[in-house]
Amino acid sequence: MALLNENYLKLKAGYLFPEIGRRTANFAVSHPEAAIIKMGIGDVVRGIPRPVADAMKDACEELAHDESFHGYPPAQGYDFLLDAIAEHEFGSRGVTVAADEIFLSDGAKCDSANLQEIFAIDQIVALTDPVYPVYCDSNVMAGRTGDADSSGRYAGLVYLPCTADNGFSPPLPEGHVDLIYLCSPNNPTGAVMSKQDLARWVDYARREKAVIIFDAAYEAYINDAEIPHSIYEIDGAREVAIEMRSYSKTAGFTGVRCAFTVVPKELLGGTRGDGDVSLHSLWNRRQSTKYNGVSYPVQRGAAACYTPEGSAAVRDLVEFYMGNAALMKTELTAAGYTVFGGDNAPYLWIVCPPGIDSWGFFDVLLQKANVVSTPGAGFGSAGEGYVRLSAFQQRDRVEEALERIRQL
Repeated sequence: MALLNENYLKLKAGYLFPEIGRRTANFAVSHPEAAIIKMGIGDVVRGIPRPVADAMKDACEELAHDESFHGYPPAQGYDFLLDAIAEHEFGSRGVTVAADEIFLSDGAKCDSANLQEIFAIDQIVALTDPVYPVYCDSNVMAGRTGDADSSGRYAGLVYLPCTADNGFSPPLPEGHVDLIYLCSPNNPTGAVMSKQDLARWVDYARREKAVIIFDAAYEAYINDAEIPHSIYEIDGAREVAIEMRSYSKTAGFTGVRCAFTVVPKELLGGTRGDGDVSLHSLWNRRQSTKYNGVSYPVQRGAAACYTPEGSAAVRDLVEFYMGNAALMKTELTAAGYTVFGGDNAPYLWIVCPPGIDSWGFFDVLLQKANVVSTPGAGFGSAGEGYVRLSAFQQRDRVEEALERIRQL
């Protein structure tokens, strides 16, 4: 009999979002009359911007002709997109990132799960709590942890509690860690890290020779001019940080799939011997072996996001969702709820009513208001007592959901 990777058996519960889907589906079957409004999973609802869709259509037409056909894409991506990313995502903010330091992929979630593969199995991993589940679960699957305790925390991981008392900004570890997962704007809390916050982490990583895996998938939603969009805005970060971004929540690519990860050439990893190794070359080797790249039409669509027309359309999308977030925060606060986030991120982190835990409030919202949320406990033990609501919904549905919640 083939033996299993028993680390998978340490995962005590189903992945958070499928579990939400299962509970929602069961409720819909038993209550077919309910008009359910989904504000839990962060999936966008508005169409891909027209300039972007047109670029993909034109690229598909190219594939129909021998003289303009494109087969396997280059391992890291086509130059036309990599150059555009380097210029518009980083150069426009005075940040130096070379085109050949950028690796395209089909999602920041995939990259955040796959990056741990290039590090030794005995590395000490630090995670924020609450945390986007894939950061934790991928390291559990790899074998870097022991079993989970009664609160859901895994032995061997270093948890960094993000609470209202510390402004949901992760505290530095008390001792040494090797890998650090940070996310700003944060999913699920909607909090952002200041330049001072990030500088503390970069200084720590340089001192401890640690590597920061920085998830900036929601950077386009930052409204505060003082908040960094990239960790590379911090001096020294190129020596210690890998950064991930995505087109999913900015250009509506949740079903199209395109993202990118930056691995600076200065970033080194140690070996059991005396030499250090470039993480850039190691990640390139991993990707070229296990991944065949993003399709040509999708890359053309992503590149169109940087044209004047595409950029304006993407900004309109972001502003629409942030308009939802502002409305939600105003109305929920007026209704007596304590609400965090929603200012620089499309997520609102809402304190549960007294005496109700996060899954209990999830059930109340689903059963009484027919609104789907995300229970904070699904993001970690420090998420208990909160639910997350997403601003990714049509405006009339947001207004209806708010009216139902007010009537609870």
